[in-house]
Amino acid sequence: MRIGLGLPISDPVVLLDWARRADAGPFSTLGLLDRLVYDNPEPLVALSVIAGATNRVNVQTEVLLAPLRDTTLLAKQVATLDRMSGGRLVLGLGVGGRADDHLASGTELRGRGRRMNEQLAQLRELWSGEPFGAECGPIGPAPVRPGGPPILFGGFKPAALERIARWGDGFLSAVPPHWAGDLFDSVRKSWHDHGRDGEPRMVAQVNVALGPQRVVDDARAAIGAYYEFSGWADNMVSGLRTTPDEIRTTIKQFADLGADEVMLYCYGSDPGQVDRIADLIG
Repeated sequence: MRIGLGLPISDPVVLLDWARRADAGPFSTLGLLDRLVYDNPEPLVALSVIAGATNRVNVQTEVLLAPLRDTTLLAKQVATLDRMSGGRLVLGLGVGGRADDHLASGTELRGRGRRMNEQLAQLRELWSGEPFGAECGPIGPAPVRPGGPPILFGGFKPAALERIARWGDGFLSAVPPHWAGDLFDSVRKSWHDHGRDGEPRMVAQVNVALGPQRVVDDARAAIGAYYEFSGWADNMVSGLRTTPDEIRTTIKQFADLGADEVMLYCYGSDPGQVDRIADLIG
């Protein structure tokens, strides 16, 4: 099973240090979350810089809020990053549930799932080289893989899980192992019900902080601030894994559920965590 790192968002300047350390280590992927009304780096821009500073690791959005964006421009940005990174982009997508993000982008909170379904159809067409319309030609560049980069979807509701089988390549699970098993089963069932070949890719996310108390405190403060809007910030903070045994145990639990990859999300900004986690999993 592969192990990736979710990058902290509090200081974009340190991300290149994180990326270079991870690229030299045992990690498979570097992930970055997405918000609009928040003090975080824009993920496609940040991951483009990271891809240019690395040679091996995948770069992954977790998750990019597609309904906030113009579809044709998104198609071009994604294809450009995919092509210039040598096919190292994995596109994690979600609909976005924060009203302020939609207010700032001028999009509707209601109907965001329907909008993303429409976007997905158009993205696949554009990435396949189809013209935009009768009076408008194709929008390049072509991505590395015909039809676009691999797409993962986050979410919990049936419509979100069904979207994986219709449009995607796999699932991003942001829940603890004791919840994830049923979601994994639902995704697999929907996949086969839609006649898809093979198996969907299963990617789990775990919030971790590894280091001295200041690193753990930094991560807890960052998680609490990020999830303050939700009403369950305390639950997210309490779920933080902060010891080698806790992290190893959680990785094994997801491996037993059939996860293909576990993303260890680091909200604390200390890049020394990359080396500590590398020693832990190595």
